[in-house]
Amino acid sequence: MSIDYYQQHAQRFFNETVQVDMSALYDRFLAYLPPGAQILDAGCGSGRDASAFLARGYAVEAFDASSEMAQRASALTGLPINVLRFEDFNAPARYDGIWCCASLLHVAEADLPAVFARLANALKPNGVWYLSFKLGRGEREKDGRRFTDLEETRLRALMAALPELDVKAVWQTEDKRVDRDEVWLNGLVVKVR
Repeated sequence: MSIDYYQQHAQRFFNETVQVDMSALYDRFLAYLPPGAQILDAGCGSGRDASAFLARGYAVEAFDASSEMAQRASALTGLPINVLRFEDFNAPARYDGIWCCASLLHVAEADLPAVFARLANALKPNGVWYLSFKLGRGEREKDGRRFTDLEETRLRALMAALPELDVKAVWQTEDKRVDRDEVWLNGLVVKVR
């Protein structure tokens, strides 16, 4: 359902998000990474964040579930963007950092534990993972998209099931887009073993 939305509205979504300034979030995430680290932008949308990481000298791979979004992200970044759903993602521990900005929120809540485990598995030891959800509780549908909203207690409970992960920070931010008043729940997690 959400994939269909992005297939149909890819250009509008690209235009609305590609210029949003996310540098404050980048700085928190990148503080954990060595220069030239390997980053996976998982659910990359417009490619905005992958492009920013490339500009800062990082090695970047990216995927998105929407082929239309992947095409636009590839045009922006010059990277091959894989078309892949979180539920189908599987990789060995090869990433220094994984970036999931406003992407995991389209995964059904029942599927989050398995998806979280796969993402954790793809991180190298001492790797860092950024993720964000709209602040709230439970699942909902809006404008043809499915959302799983989380509060801090639920995010921490999901992370607690993965003892190799250490939650470094959980905080809230306001939406950076014009005419939006949503609150986001952000998390930074490090793989400690």
